[in-house]
Amino acid sequence: MDKEYVKLLLLLLVLLHHVDSASIIRSLPGFEGPLPFELETGYIGVGEAEEVQLFYYFIKSERNPEEDPLLLWLSGGPGCSSLSGLLYENGPVTIKMDGYSGGIPSLVSTTYSWTKIANMIYLDQPVGSGFSYSKTPLLDDIPSDTGEAKRVHEFLQKWLDKHPDFVSNPFYVAGNSYSGKVVPAIVQEISKGNYICCKPQVNLQGYVLGDPVTAIDIDDNYQIPFAHGMALISDELYELTSGINVLHILLPRCEESSPNCYRYKYTLSSYWANDVSVRDTLQVEKGSKIKWVRCNRNIRYRKDIISSVPYHKNNSVNGYSSLIFSGDHDMVIPFFGTEAWIRSLNYSIIDDWRPWMINNQVAGYTRTYANKMTFATIKGGGHTLDPKQMESFIMFQRWISGQRM
Repeated sequence: MDKEYVKLLLLLLVLLHHVDSASIIRSLPGFEGPLPFELETGYIGVGEAEEVQLFYYFIKSERNPEEDPLLLWLSGGPGCSSLSGLLYENGPVTIKMDGYSGGIPSLVSTTYSWTKIANMIYLDQPVGSGFSYSKTPLLDDIPSDTGEAKRVHEFLQKWLDKHPDFVSNPFYVAGNSYSGKVVPAIVQEISKGNYICCKPQVNLQGYVLGDPVTAIDIDDNYQIPFAHGMALISDELYELTSGINVLHILLPRCEESSPNCYRYKYTLSSYWANDVSVRDTLQVEKGSKIKWVRCNRNIRYRKDIISSVPYHKNNSVNGYSSLIFSGDHDMVIPFFGTEAWIRSLNYSIIDDWRPWMINNQVAGYTRTYANKMTFATIKGGGHTLDPKQMESFIMFQRWISGQRM
């Protein structure tokens, strides 16, 4: 047999293996008609024996997937599924809340999906989050902040190996809430990995963080000044009242199991993800998860990064750009504290504090530093992006394309 023919045959087998290792989804239960975007789901095994199987959703950019940025999105927790980000923060579909009367909740298209301008990988991590699972009952290596930085880096290398068309795309790590601890460490890990001989380099450009957890002594200590500044407590009161919704101080506290609660959409996402037809469509490994939960609070996890500020410093030295943003009505991670640790980096200001606008209306405030770090607030925003999807999309679009905010 001709040697060149054998080479071509082997190459074809490799390509077929890459395709077979993931599932292309053309339609989703609850969504009417074919999907108006390209969706892929699959698992990537990490660890020496690939005992940890990390589940992901990959959505190609609706604009120009060959050239648009590639973003890896992590949700917080630790233990929250990235499906929450896909459905409620910056993905192309969401759960329809109106008119639900049982069965599979309906999905509808969104207007301000980040996938209109970027390729997005939504990753369930650490193991135990979403549909990610372990092949062994108890891992010897308990997930941790620093450990996840290594695991996510390994995931990315293997994912790019299976998707070589995206190796040259500008790459960013993104996430919100607790991922503020892990994302800067992941960026550092990828950066170090790019200097190791004989491994394909990741075209790492920077990172994006929303309402990021940074350090307890920063995040928690600024809750009282924030509450006082927002006229929630008096000068004499030094303990917060239990009646405040710390995720968004303008919204009421309520149980997400109640149909009258704005958080009921989270309950509907559980109904959707636990439906047998949905799991079959997503190609979830049978028997790997008894029940999908939006945020798994029972994960064994070591929080071994006390502060992510040193990682931000190191990433700045290495020249990576960053967008750090905060909802100005989030009391979990008050923007006062985020501003404080950014100032502590001691970089000069190149574009001072000013409003950023949408249709001649103030959408928030922003400042840019010499270390290529941009800080922005979203006016009326809470701890996550879902209440302000238009504003967050426009903010991200301007930043990722190098426009002035």
